[in-house]
Amino acid sequence: MKNSIYLDYAATTPVDKRVSKKMMKYLTIDGNFGNPSSNLHIFGWNAEKAIDTARNNIAKCIGCNDNEIIFTSTASESINIAIKCVVNCFKKNKKHIITSTIEHKSVIETCNYLEKIGFNVTYLKPSKDGLINLNKLKEAINKKTILVSIMHVNNEIGVIQNISKIGKICHNENIIYHVDATQSIGKYPFNLKNMNIDLMSFSAHKFYGPKGIGALYINKKKSSIMLETFIHGGGQEQNIRSGTLAVHQIIGMSEALLISINEMEKDRLRIQDLKHYLWNNIKNIKGIYYNGNYLNSSPYIINIGIKNIFNKLLIIEMKNIAVSFSSACTSYYSQSSYVLKSIGLKNELIQNSIRISLGRFTTKKEIDYTIYKLHKSINKIIHK
Repeated sequence: MKNSIYLDYAATTPVDKRVSKKMMKYLTIDGNFGNPSSNLHIFGWNAEKAIDTARNNIAKCIGCNDNEIIFTSTASESINIAIKCVVNCFKKNKKHIITSTIEHKSVIETCNYLEKIGFNVTYLKPSKDGLINLNKLKEAINKKTILVSIMHVNNEIGVIQNISKIGKICHNENIIYHVDATQSIGKYPFNLKNMNIDLMSFSAHKFYGPKGIGALYINKKKSSIMLETFIHGGGQEQNIRSGTLAVHQIIGMSEALLISINEMEKDRLRIQDLKHYLWNNIKNIKGIYYNGNYLNSSPYIINIGIKNIFNKLLIIEMKNIAVSFSSACTSYYSQSSYVLKSIGLKNELIQNSIRISLGRFTTKKEIDYTIYKLHKSINKIIHK
């Protein structure tokens, strides 16, 4: 057993060695290190060709055209571009956005900002199991609604929203639909040609690629989607996001996604078994409760709480096992989980909750040790 066990894959994943090996070919003087915007020599041409290939690979993996992929630095940046740049094109006559109270912080904060400059935002509250009521979504739509932004897999409780049905509702009402797919790309099959998704954000570091590279899908077939320039400069990325493209990062994203797609079913089934095994061996702990909807949740995320056991104290006792008590962006500010609050948990139960997230390199031996450590740590806290 290793000295430490990583069970915080929802925060980030380690770069797969196959990915880092490929990336190294685009960094040094011996490799393809050129600036893809330098179109007067072979170094620039080779870099541009590598990016074109990577963009095409990513597009094929999610079922879209390569001109519908814009590279960004993170999923958060993709989300900001998707929401801000779209709604700004409608600000004269349409000023209404619909989202939910359990979206990622980058969606919530972007919508909060837009409220300050005159937009109206409806924040749908989910049921206690974390699901969005689609009838309430329909009721919230009005003549001034521009955009709906509802995520696929929640990053804290793993609950899966029915994005197909939401997309159909938006399509029927001629409303733009944005999906934060950060926790699902590389884990679930996507064919955007057959889905009513207009904008989709994701990042490589959630599927064993490098940090610092994200992407935004833009449905080119929807004429109402107009994106203003987000970063001014040299006009890269269809004049939406200027700046020199990080070739090695893009190559890493492409390679990581190709591997994830090829190994998706095998990985998901194995991790699903590990999640069931973990839950079945801890669900009889006195005072334990499951946050969200166990049957309709990602196999990669399990959010639990133990009554009268303070989560920070439990994490200290489990010091060699990396888990969390909220999303990484929230824990950075030492805030309690607004997601758990949104599904009806009182502060005491929120402060008793932890998130365990599994991934490609999680082993049964590590889960066995986690089960042992959970029981031992809880018993120790109770008898202090």
